[in-house]
Amino acid sequence: MLGMIKNSLFGSVETWPWQVLSKGGKEELTYEERACEGGKFATVEVIDKPFDEALKEAMPKVLKYVGGSNDKGVGMGMTIPVSFAVFPHEDGSLQKKVKIWFRIPNQFQADTPIPSDKSIELEERESITVYSTQFGGYAKEADYVSQAAQLRSALEGTANYQTDFYFCTGYDPPMKPYGRRNEVWLVKK
Repeated sequence: MLGMIKNSLFGSVETWPWQVLSKGGKEELTYEERACEGGKFATVEVIDKPFDEALKEAMPKVLKYVGGSNDKGVGMGMTIPVSFAVFPHEDGSLQKKVKIWFRIPNQFQADTPIPSDKSIELEERESITVYSTQFGGYAKEADYVSQAAQLRSALEGTANYQTDFYFCTGYDPPMKPYGRRNEVWLVKK
């Protein structure tokens, strides 16, 4: 198991391909409009648990899968960011439902290893366009909710995006103490 986690954390790291279409900002918040490539994703859904608990349950499953807990026994390395679909209530707070989306590295897109853990599903996702804002630190639920509210405010009257879900993203392993990168993505309609 340590080998699997080592492979997933310290193996190759590939960035999810995207193209910046435009940049904007309002007051102190800056954002980008990005076109993100689709492809195959490993997904894990956790229901009836708060955001932070759901991540603690789902992330080890994804790390084991990419670290070699699959039908080929191969460590695939990581793609960043890892994205978490969250589902807000009307007041902005989050429902107890999180779906992790991990983009399969390009080398394994055509011949994707099958997860050993049956709670992990492989899904094909179309490319998406998102409005993204970046922030640092060890992000918790309250940080993502706050950043999403600020991004919605900055886009008010200028952009049309999904309101029933958005993505929280993380780029860094848990042991990285400084220079952490997190983002909120609102998906363009």
